[in-house]
Amino acid sequence: MKIFHKVLLWFVAIMLLVGCSSSDDKPSGGGNDSKPAVEQSEKDPDSHYEVPEYAEAVFNETEAEGEGDVWIDLSSVEEGYVAVSAKSENRLKFQVIKDETYNYDMNNDGTPSIFPLQSGDGEYSFRVMEHIADNKYAALYETSADVSLIDEFQPYIRTNDYVSYNRNSNCVKLASEFASNASDALDLINEVFSYVCDNIVYDSDKASSVETGYIPDPDETLSSQKGICFDYASLTAAMFRSQGIPTKVIFGYVSPNNLYHAWNMIYTTEQGWIVAEFKMDQNNWNRVDLTFSANGADADFIGDGSNYTGIYQY
Repeated sequence: MKIFHKVLLWFVAIMLLVGCSSSDDKPSGGGNDSKPAVEQSEKDPDSHYEVPEYAEAVFNETEAEGEGDVWIDLSSVEEGYVAVSAKSENRLKFQVIKDETYNYDMNNDGTPSIFPLQSGDGEYSFRVMEHIADNKYAALYETSADVSLIDEFQPYIRTNDYVSYNRNSNCVKLASEFASNASDALDLINEVFSYVCDNIVYDSDKASSVETGYIPDPDETLSSQKGICFDYASLTAAMFRSQGIPTKVIFGYVSPNNLYHAWNMIYTTEQGWIVAEFKMDQNNWNRVDLTFSANGADADFIGDGSNYTGIYQY
């Protein structure tokens, strides 16, 4: 994933044009066309959202294969992720290869990293790469696995390096509070969506200075109450995933300015709510752009979805 200064400056300019809030002011919480609107239907007052069992993603040291200071754990690939641990004085990258190649920065101090298997079933190759000079990397260790996912949602109901949380994360605790009062998944989605829209503002200063390789901390975004598009998408995904709602973080481009941007896709089996022109369909993935929704972009800017082109998903 690459975040370029020029693109981020474009994003700041577009946000100002469409009426985003400054980092010093919180959104009013009402009156813009892109705020979510739940299509209210009569609900059973006794109904309650049943939170599925928490989906873990961990590095199993005893199951890992490797050599020296590089270890790859393939024991949970059917659950949609690979875990890796390595130590080096140099920068490390991890490659996940199937049909296309995903290149990740990874921890070089032995702290395990978790990466999703977002390309479905089939043969994957994995490679830990060490920086040697300029833009050159050398392979330290590589292996492969034939992956058969339990289901297509597995990579999107768990933590990974781009959507980082655990049972004790503050964002998870907050999402759990919303879930405890939700009548169904749709109710929970609306509560999380509304909270993020009302409380997190766009950080223009951060957008103009963020460096390539930036990784969000959802709890830090929750605490600071500001962030860039990646922060919005990561926080939202962490809150939804922790409560059993499959959520993708998508990176791609939004026209007409070819803006590099991050947003979410969520899955629900219920008839949902409206975000600008996007109506959530039953049994389908649906686009959710909280950065624009929270900061006042109107429906004409967000459009009918044809101006969004997804490139990467996590």
